[in-house]
Amino acid sequence: MYAVIGAGPMGLATARNLQKLDIPFIGLELHSDVGGLWDIDNPHSTMYDSAHLISSKRMTEFAEFPMDDSVALYPHHSEMRRYFQAYAKHFDLRRHYEFNTRVLSVAREGEQWTIVTERDGQQQSRRFEGLLIANGTLHTPNRPDLPGRFDGQIMHSSEYRSPEVFKGKRVLIVGCGNSGADIAVDAVHHAKSVDMSLRRGYYFLPKFIKGKPTDTLGAARKFKLPRALKQKVDAALIRFIMGKPSDYGLPDPNYRMYESHPVVNSLVLHHLGHGDIHARRDIQSMDGNRVDFVDGQSAEYDLILLATGYQLDYPFIEREHLNWPAALDAPQLYLNVFHPEYNNLFMMGMIEAAGLGWEGRNLQARLTALYIHQHRQGSAQAASFAATKRQQATTNLDGGYDYIKLARMAYYVNKDAYLEALHQHIAELEAGLEQAAPQAVPAT
Repeated sequence: MYAVIGAGPMGLATARNLQKLDIPFIGLELHSDVGGLWDIDNPHSTMYDSAHLISSKRMTEFAEFPMDDSVALYPHHSEMRRYFQAYAKHFDLRRHYEFNTRVLSVAREGEQWTIVTERDGQQQSRRFEGLLIANGTLHTPNRPDLPGRFDGQIMHSSEYRSPEVFKGKRVLIVGCGNSGADIAVDAVHHAKSVDMSLRRGYYFLPKFIKGKPTDTLGAARKFKLPRALKQKVDAALIRFIMGKPSDYGLPDPNYRMYESHPVVNSLVLHHLGHGDIHARRDIQSMDGNRVDFVDGQSAEYDLILLATGYQLDYPFIEREHLNWPAALDAPQLYLNVFHPEYNNLFMMGMIEAAGLGWEGRNLQARLTALYIHQHRQGSAQAASFAATKRQQATTNLDGGYDYIKLARMAYYVNKDAYLEALHQHIAELEAGLEQAAPQAVPAT
């Protein structure tokens, strides 16, 4: 029996692929239903009222379970919750899960895993043949130390739900990832004033170009541009459409396009251009309600919102089991999934890549399930893959992109390079299935 931790989108994709190959498993989920952070009623969700997907539905959905035509091109979080609940119902996945169950600890005993859980105040210890960790990457807020003392309110974007919190206040947003940009736009309509502090530049993309979702345009190309040319062409196109960030008072990025995750939000530039949001540089010091910036400017605020992202955190398992040295920002795993030595521990969904979508993550789950199945059968293909993951645990699938050195980029990959590796290994392991049972190949 295998254990799957988490019933969010990655957990559900993992469960679905284990189900396809008749691999026995139990799902362990802290919340009372599926959907993970996309269920805003989940007390552990970091969702906010106005949140939508930043990728379009057709580039995000599971291939075997498309979203309804009635769903918006960029779905609201409530539509996403319904989608994942419908996915679980359609494939009868809930019956595999124990809900309202917290994983307290995971320990390795011989070749098995002992998992201690708590449900309704009762603890239970069980041993499992293998473990698939799919509880997500957006749980533990990254809260940087701010210089000085601030007498107003400080909150992280993970705590944000409704723009009512901004009503009548002087607000400073620190950081400008996709959530930070969304929240800044929310704040404009309620706050007394809104400023945004950035220490580095970002590339800003519109959600639509010529009425089509921006992320679908590259997919329509009949041929792929070489990496360096694509960076130049796409950056020039965005400058033509949007202008440069410095046109709006923001710092320009000092790296090439796609070397960090872009911000898919043009409304924040709209409000910067209208003076509804004022750009600020990095914070130098704070005293009372006054904040001083590195460019010599200062202003007073009632509320600082930290849109500073999240830290990878798996508190129930020791880092040594994840091949995660203390000096590094992420575990060192082949394809961000496979431990170089353990054949029964898998990190599901610990990956970011522009355009990968849920189908890319579903392929990750397909490969994992195939490996488990083949390893249990003792196949030659599984032995070959085991050798690969031992030898190439630190293989860099950046596709030649020089990603900026930030903690949040430590598990970032290039979509094309990643998918190529997935498809290659899936084909190899599926060949093993055909050899073992040519008349009964599980569905892909």
